[in-house]
Amino acid sequence: MKHYYILSLLLLWTSTIFANGIKPGAQDVKVTATVSKNVVGTGEVFEISFSVNGNIESFNPPALNGFQVVGGPNQSSSYSSINGSTTSSMSVSYDLVAVKEGEFVIGPAVVGVNGKQIKSNAVKVKVVKGRAVPQGNAAQPQRDQVADGNSTDISKRLFLRAVANKTNVYIGEQFSVSYKLYTNIDLVDNALDKLPDFNGFWSQEIKNNNPNVQWEVESYNGVKYHVATLKQIILFPERFGKLTLDPLAMTFVVRQAAPSNDPIEQFFGGSYKDTKYKIKSSPITINVKPLPEAGKPEGFNGAVGNFSIGANLDKTSVKANEALNYALKITGSGNLKLLKAPELTLPADIEKYDPKVNDNINESMTGVSGSREYSYLLIPRHEGNYTIEPLKFSYFNPSTGKYVSLSTGSFAVKVAKGDPGSNVTAYAAGGQQDVKMLAKDIAYIRTGNSGLTRDGEGFYGSALYYALLCTGPVLFLAAFGYRKWYRENNRDIVKVKGRNANKVAAKHLANAQKQLLSGDKKVFYEDVYRGLYGYLSDKLNISAADLNKDNIRGQLKARAVNESLIDQLTETLDLCEMARYAPITGISEQEVFDKAKAIINDIENNA
Repeated sequence: MKHYYILSLLLLWTSTIFANGIKPGAQDVKVTATVSKNVVGTGEVFEISFSVNGNIESFNPPALNGFQVVGGPNQSSSYSSINGSTTSSMSVSYDLVAVKEGEFVIGPAVVGVNGKQIKSNAVKVKVVKGRAVPQGNAAQPQRDQVADGNSTDISKRLFLRAVANKTNVYIGEQFSVSYKLYTNIDLVDNALDKLPDFNGFWSQEIKNNNPNVQWEVESYNGVKYHVATLKQIILFPERFGKLTLDPLAMTFVVRQAAPSNDPIEQFFGGSYKDTKYKIKSSPITINVKPLPEAGKPEGFNGAVGNFSIGANLDKTSVKANEALNYALKITGSGNLKLLKAPELTLPADIEKYDPKVNDNINESMTGVSGSREYSYLLIPRHEGNYTIEPLKFSYFNPSTGKYVSLSTGSFAVKVAKGDPGSNVTAYAAGGQQDVKMLAKDIAYIRTGNSGLTRDGEGFYGSALYYALLCTGPVLFLAAFGYRKWYRENNRDIVKVKGRNANKVAAKHLANAQKQLLSGDKKVFYEDVYRGLYGYLSDKLNISAADLNKDNIRGQLKARAVNESLIDQLTETLDLCEMARYAPITGISEQEVFDKAKAIINDIENNA
């Protein structure tokens, strides 16, 4: 049970680690802001891009103070599938023009992804002296000082129009929108207030790298205006229903004649006043129709437009494990950038890798057109004759309101036997990406002793394993108990000396015995004398200054030692003292030695 308990704890710990590991995964969505140039000149166009490794649900751009927006927002997206894991990324970009010198920090954009608001990083841009900007913020202080006017007063002389070439489209059908400025009044300054959001659409702005506004003369409702096209966008509806294109909002400072009584001013053309007006284009409603279900081909993946396809194979005869390149090219006009890679059906012995995508696409007011080419890397693993079946591609043509199915031709491939040692087991489609080092990371099946053991048979989980595992704590507890006992047992110094008195005496008596054997009687008696006095000092806790026979007798009596033993001790001490100054007769040294030992033993037993 202990084993399973430990395993449960390990599993719990592992689950916690993985749980913590999943959290960053959910937070792996990042919004990265980059600029095409960190150092630009005034009047120079550069791009700022906000990239998200996920699907953008909402986007709030940062304040672009110090710059003019001459293009954008441009949206793009990409999808990739590696080892069965599909990821997507989107980006929103603006084309900016620096209008004055200095160092600027463009703050973070706020992007909504998976229900969360995520901020991008800030970007620093240094603006150096370049060319003059025709309509820059140099006039900003003046604009702030002018009075606000009523837009209705000037609405027939200055207005914005959003012009769509279609207002009734299918899902995925491209159409274009132009935002145009109409005016027949003098303009002093302008500023962009708000760009359209294009919610419900995938947008592609037609870039215009010319920062200067191109003016044309156009008649509208019988009146001639100076007209400038401010923004041109190609839109692709992503859902059906009534979708609205948000207005473009701007602020203008206009110069108008003012009455004057000054003859000099009248001579030079009269007086004028500057007035600020806020205007915006009218919203446009786009009726988006769903794609018809009738006649929808099997495998239709959302292509809308007018397309043609072509395929080719670079080799028809190869050796096993040699690479082939299969290229599929889709050409036409429509939602080319939104196309998904067609599924290529291959024999089981031919491996396929994720296609490489090459785009040659143009954007204009007539729409997005060009070609997208998918290049598949194929590797046949065994010799034989194979056929690459025709690839089917279908799209919806909004001009005819019908689906169109196209098919490539089939390709015969003859595969010869590969070089020795190059044979590799082929895997079915979908698992190829897992084999990263073919012929290197696949080993033969072991048929001998695998070295594996059943649960409980190995060292881990055995009784010895748990016994050794418990040894450490047991030894620790034993050491801890011994230390406590040692401290308590040696806390009283008097008792310690009393316990060790016998050992001190034995040491002196051992020296005396050596002197006895060597025949040095004088030293022998000195050692016996020191042994007895040293023993009595420690045993009775008598200091050296108070160590005399009377004090010794009194202490022994207090400990209930009988008189005869005390008398024997006194006689032995006197005998040793006398032997230090004169020869002793009537008793041998061995008898003195044995008597001293016996006295110490008797005191130990009685005191």
